[in-house]
Amino acid sequence: MKYNYEIKELTKQQAVAFVEKYHYSPIMPTLTKHYLGFYLDSVLKGVLTLGWGTQPKQTIRKLFPNLDTKDYYEIGKMCMTEDMPKNSESQMLSKTISWMKTNLPEKLFLYTMADGIMGKCGYVYQASNFYFGEGYKTSVYMMDNGEKLHPRGSKEMLKENCIFSKRDRLFWMTRDFMKHKNIKHIEGLMFRYIYPLTKRAKRIMLNESTLNWDKNYPKDNDLKWFDKTENPKIEISKPAFTYEDMKYNPQSKKISKISEFPLDIFN
Repeated sequence: MKYNYEIKELTKQQAVAFVEKYHYSPIMPTLTKHYLGFYLDSVLKGVLTLGWGTQPKQTIRKLFPNLDTKDYYEIGKMCMTEDMPKNSESQMLSKTISWMKTNLPEKLFLYTMADGIMGKCGYVYQASNFYFGEGYKTSVYMMDNGEKLHPRGSKEMLKENCIFSKRDRLFWMTRDFMKHKNIKHIEGLMFRYIYPLTKRAKRIMLNESTLNWDKNYPKDNDLKWFDKTENPKIEISKPAFTYEDMKYNPQSKKISKISEFPLDIFN
């Protein structure tokens, strides 16, 4: 079934409350420029945010040495209500691409990543004809409550680790501290996808990128996980991350306050 979404820009408060309810990970990117709401019959059915990750310039220069942050946006969050069929997200992406071509004609690329460490291969991007660039290793902490904590958000835990290990400074938690706190150091994959928004962008993608973009897409059997808490690391099954009882991510308190707002404020 084809849906004729109406796109409206939301406030940050509206978007975060929706994401907190419907996305598997409620942690919002900080560098968000557009919060897009997708409506059917005046009812909000989906949200997609556009902006950048934590290192915008480094990201685009790694892929395209001659481009800058002004040349692309990255999808931060994308989710829909649970009553929408599976192909609804690919239609939402198609609508986003059309919206960008009309409202952001200066942008060359729509970039995104599939969170392989959470078991996501990026099937929605594959169905939307995005190009695949590469899979690369990443690592996160799985806290004692199942919460996923990115190393960038582990500042307070590292302070505690320094006291525990009698160290002046640490960049990664030590194995003895993690075992003491029942924390796991998990390694997995991330997958890069991109959509060229203009003919010029497609030429740049094919001729000026450091990656070979194609449509040889990753599948479920490409997913791998390792427990680096052990030495040497050991391969494990998919970790059971959860965000039901967040207490370690720096944004958790802000999210809990925003989620107090009822969803009917969107309509």
